Formats: sequence, C-alpha cells, structure tokens
Amino acid sequence: MPSTKYMNTMKHILLFLISFLISCSTGFAQDQDPKAKHILDELSKKTKSYKTISSEYIFTIFNKDKKQVEKQTGKVIIKGNMFKLEIPGNTIVSNGKKIWAHNKDANEVTIKNFDPNNDDQLNPSKIFTMYESGFKYKYLNDEKVNTAVCNVIALYPSVKPEKKKFHTVKLFVDKTKNQVAKMVMLMKDGSSQSYEIKKFTPNTDIQDNIFVFDLKPFKADQITDETDM
Repeated sequence: MPSTKYMNTMKHILLFLISFLISCSTGFAQDQDPKAKHILDELSKKTKSYKTISSEYIFTIFNKDKKQVEKQTGKVIIKGNMFKLEIPGNTIVSNGKKIWAHNKDANEVTIKNFDPNNDDQLNPSKIFTMYESGFKYKYLNDEKVNTAVCNVIALYPSVKPEKKKFHTVKLFVDKTKNQVAKMVMLMKDGSSQSYEIKKFTPNTDIQDNIFVFDLKPFKADQITDETDM
C-alpha cells in the first residue's frame, strides 16, 4: 500500500498536472513575465482544443541530498471534468458528480460526492482558477527532458506562501509539441518531487462509462458510501 507521504505528494503534483491538461483558459495576469505568459497562453490554447487526454507518467521523490527515495508509475484519463486516475494500490474515478476511490490492497471502495468547493478533492477547474490568481511565474531557460527541448517556467505561490510546503514549481513545456513534459516541485525542506510524462495521447475515443466505477464485484461491507442520500 502506498505511504501516506506518497499519496499526499502525488495529490499535490497531480493537481498541477490536471490543471494544465483540462480545458485550460487564457487570461494570465498581464503584469507578470511576458515570455512566460506567452508560453502559458499558447499551452492553454492548444490544451483547450483537446476533447480527451490519456497520459502515463513517472512520479519520483528525491530527498534533500538529491537521492531517489521513491519512484512510481501511473496513468490518468481525462474527458471534460471527468477523470480516471491509476496510482499504485489505488484507482480514483470521477464522473463529475461522484468520486470513487478503490484501495486495491484492502479491496475497499469509498464513494463521495464531487464537491467543487472541496479543496481535498481533485477539482481541475477550480485548481486552474486558483493557479491563475495564486501564483507568479517567470521564464527560466531551455532544458532537455530526454530528447525534448523544453521551455522552463518557474511558478511561485503568491497567496499565503508561508503555508505551502513547496516554494517553487518548475514546469517544462515541450517546444515542439507545446505540451507539458515534466514538472518538478521544490519543497521547503530541500526535497523535491518530479512528475514526468512518458506518454501523452489526446483526442482518443473514450466512452463516458469508463468514469463510473463498477461496484458489482464488491460486497456491501467493502463499500463505504458517503454520498448524500
């Protein structure tokens, strides 16, 4: 079963990922780095055209001495405000109204309402709005991610930064494909968390029923339903 630390850090960086992968809107603040703004606007414009997205990723945690302490792989499928997330030991599915969380080790499912005002739930549209008003950004340089040459943009929290566990998020945008290739979250304790996209496939035919979790194989005592009756 994944550690609590792993689940929490995965949640933070996945929120950043999905904020860029779902129906991105333009309108970044005009008083910020104009080069970074142009790159983000173009990224948003292209991502906005995607009807669906399937992505495979590698998530890595490094300690303050830059030594790898954890490495995991996973998948995410997105269609509108619906998504299916596969992380080690867990599957999280949302149809935009409910969220099903399947703990594979315990073989238990928890069902909750999808609440757009709940910061503890994956909510791409709100997270992206928060990003627009809650971060400053700056163009840093060009770097390679494997063979892809990327624009690197630093994001700095500007709203209550003292309460954040990280001080910077580095976003790597593939210059040729105009897609997010990698994100690195730099933590205040000196550690870092890297999220590298290994496969990115937009506009595939994905049926809506993939975003509804199948409860038929489970017994009643394996299901915790916390939705409003």
